Amino acid sequence: MALPDYYLFFDHVKIHNANAISSPLTYGFPAISGFLGAIHALSRKIESENPIYLDGVLIACHECDVQVYRPNDYTDYTFRLTRNPLAKNGSTRSIIEEGRVHLDISLLIEVRIEDLETLYDAEQQKAFIQQIKQKLYQQRIAGGHVVSIEDVKLISSDKSDTDLANLLLPAFVLVEAPQDLQDITAELQQQDPNATALDALVETAMLHHYPQEKDHWQTTSVKQGRGWLVPLHLGYQAISPLFSAGKVKHARSNEHATQFVECIYGLGKWVFPLRLKENLSQAFWRYKCSELQSNDAEIYIINQETN
Repeated sequence: MALPDYYLFFDHVKIHNANAISSPLTYGFPAISGFLGAIHALSRKIESENPIYLDGVLIACHECDVQVYRPNDYTDYTFRLTRNPLAKNGSTRSIIEEGRVHLDISLLIEVRIEDLETLYDAEQQKAFIQQIKQKLYQQRIAGGHVVSIEDVKLISSDKSDTDLANLLLPAFVLVEAPQDLQDITAELQQQDPNATALDALVETAMLHHYPQEKDHWQTTSVKQGRGWLVPLHLGYQAISPLFSAGKVKHARSNEHATQFVECIYGLGKWVFPLRLKENLSQAFWRYKCSELQSNDAEIYIINQETN
């Protein structure tokens, strides 16, 4: 894939009440689709005589504060829920459980333009930065409100990966870890030939405690020696035919075709930026829509493939 014309850097974007429930099986950091969807929406709002496109998105997290609590050390965590306003008749509204998270993130975004004169001089770049910053304030990211943006920069694409990695410090960058998922699955299959990649994902969330000598326990995990692994929601797979607009009752929109899907899961890893200083281009998340597969199921996935 060709290098972008520029990079757009959002430094320390603070988001309140983003959606912490990323899929039916995972919670915590929001789904990657929440960030790519926000940047795609931002790209469509850009006002320019010549087209400007926002493409791949690198996600670096400085702080992630999931809104959970537990009364004591021996109970499960529970989401902190909000009390809704009273109904018109004064009765208490039902509480709808929702997971919320406060974030402090930085985003590095690939910028592609058709006419190189579009952002050639400093005045054009300054106007573009002001416009893009204002528009980001006006929309949500992963369901959360943007409360502050420390800085926005337009960076030339000739900057080295090391220079770009230094901009992200201190933070951790979210990358895909397919090889670790394959390795863990292979290890489980040595014990149980029927083990699947889903079993491997569940295993990454488990701790095994083994009794040793008196009052001592040994704790092990498949993540030991592999870094900071986390299960991820990476997209959707179709499980029904594509229905034409208006055919499905109670659909969100009757103007577009509708299809039922199920989640696609994978494994990710939080990595310190300096570990990516030689291959930072592989840390950008992108959409990928497949053609019909052999089982006639369309795939809509987000990954970090560059081809």
